[in-house]
Amino acid sequence: MKNLLVTGYRAHELNIFSQKHEGIIYIKKALTRKLVPLMEEGLEWVITPGQYGVDLWACEVVIALKEMYPEVKLSILSAYRNPEEKWKDDKKEYYEQVLKGVDYYAAVSKQPYSGVWQFTARDELLFRKTDGILLVYDEDAGEGSPRFFKEKALKKQQTDGYEYISISSEDIQSIADEELFE
Repeated sequence: MKNLLVTGYRAHELNIFSQKHEGIIYIKKALTRKLVPLMEEGLEWVITPGQYGVDLWACEVVIALKEMYPEVKLSILSAYRNPEEKWKDDKKEYYEQVLKGVDYYAAVSKQPYSGVWQFTARDELLFRKTDGILLVYDEDAGEGSPRFFKEKALKKQQTDGYEYISISSEDIQSIADEELFE
């Protein structure tokens, strides 16, 4: 696999409202565990929609892993121009900090948010440009925005052999439990 889409829950869908939330650490560790073997097998690009939550935490993980895997590139493809425009200042600063470590950034639509069509266009591009997806999603934990990515990925898997890799809440909890009992 050369190009991997990484996405999942938005922070608010996980009831995470602060960058200091301890759950973020375990989500990042789960992402690292899945990404490292792929990087060792020749992964070239990690591409994310760049939304506040799993997308940006994945960016942080990739930026950190670039020290060991400098050949890996990171891209954010947002749905529309300035997605952070209405965010609070601390979130904006965090986003700008993450953008400094990104190799390629583009907005699929060059205008500000104007409709759902922008997300549809972005998602179609993300699936066209990638060979697989790493999705942080757990149906048992409740519905959420990643459900649509899972449905599209599984359809593409049946037709094109698209690779589907998931991280569930159980995976994240087991990492937290391991550390608790070390």
